[in-house]
Amino acid sequence: MKLFGGHEGHDEEKKHIYRMHEKLVSIGDDYWIENEEGKREFYVDGKAFRLRNTLILKDSQGRDLYKIQERLLKIRDTMDITRVDDGLAATIKKSFINILRDSWTVEISDGPEMKLKGDILDHEYRIDVEGERIAEISKKWFHIRDTYGVEIEPGQDNAFILAITAALDQMAHED
Repeated sequence: MKLFGGHEGHDEEKKHIYRMHEKLVSIGDDYWIENEEGKREFYVDGKAFRLRNTLILKDSQGRDLYKIQERLLKIRDTMDITRVDDGLAATIKKSFINILRDSWTVEISDGPEMKLKGDILDHEYRIDVEGERIAEISKKWFHIRDTYGVEIEPGQDNAFILAITAALDQMAHED
């Protein structure tokens, strides 16, 4: 199922695995997201000293792709992901308490809703659209301490899925 396209890192033919570092997603911190060969493909710019938590996902040339920002007035954990043109791409909301596993919803402004289920804190979860897996987040692809992988199915907007992953990491590890 293809949802989005058009950004660097988009490929119709094969799954992509990206390497992210556990708990490095924090406001004020900047870091690279690498592909499975270790090549830097995306950059997360943590904007410190802002009224609300903000992360900017950039391509390897430094062009802004998505802005991830918490909502100021929120009933439950909520972050918005906006496009470069400031159009809303998605809103991520934590589901109400679920004893068995974490559950999050990604409301897409111009597409079907995404469901995220698993253990967000331990980076073992999957992203589904209409019951079909479009991405899996896991520590099983990399044997490096504090590192986890994001495996994205072909035909997806990889930058968008990584923006969702960065937002979830930020939300799950907020103090």
